[in-house]
Amino acid sequence: MSDHTSCAWAPSKDALYRAYHDTEWGVPEYDSRALWEKLQLDGMQAGLSWITILRKRETMREEFDGFDPEKIARWTQPRIDKALTNPGIIRSPKKIEACIGNARAFLDGMEQGEDFSEFCWSFVDGKPIVSHFENYRDGPTKTEISETCSRALKKRGHKFVGPTIVYAWMQACGLYNDHEVGCVRHKQVQEIAR
Repeated sequence: MSDHTSCAWAPSKDALYRAYHDTEWGVPEYDSRALWEKLQLDGMQAGLSWITILRKRETMREEFDGFDPEKIARWTQPRIDKALTNPGIIRSPKKIEACIGNARAFLDGMEQGEDFSEFCWSFVDGKPIVSHFENYRDGPTKTEISETCSRALKKRGHKFVGPTIVYAWMQACGLYNDHEVGCVRHKQVQEIAR
């Protein structure tokens, strides 16, 4: 998919960024664990560029036990200390502790009969919101929906889930189709959603 009009934020000179744009970003995700993983990665991004996360994602998946909430929820201080020695991850004690707490919040929701995917998609009535931006810079950094979702996540005990992070996560997971209208993926993602 190299010779097409793409979103301006996905530079063609960076193969990793371009592959992410062309195959993942904006594709509706319905798997609860995958949604939770992506939320953790967006939280890890706070204060950093997304390309930093993309470059470290595979190592982070290895270090964070495949982003399995059941395993992460049981992390102890020695396990945190081990992770902090890995230069291939985001070595922020606060972000790692948030991930552990978020794993526990995810499991608490499951124990109460809440499906994380259903919870996430309930904010958009189960179907992607299709935006019509000519340029990604025309879009917001947060929405009323991301603010509502952020509050609900915080109420359930999640951290690093402010409305801007949540909006970026909703875009990445296809709850919003925010591909620019001139991008070939805008229409393709709508077809996938159907």
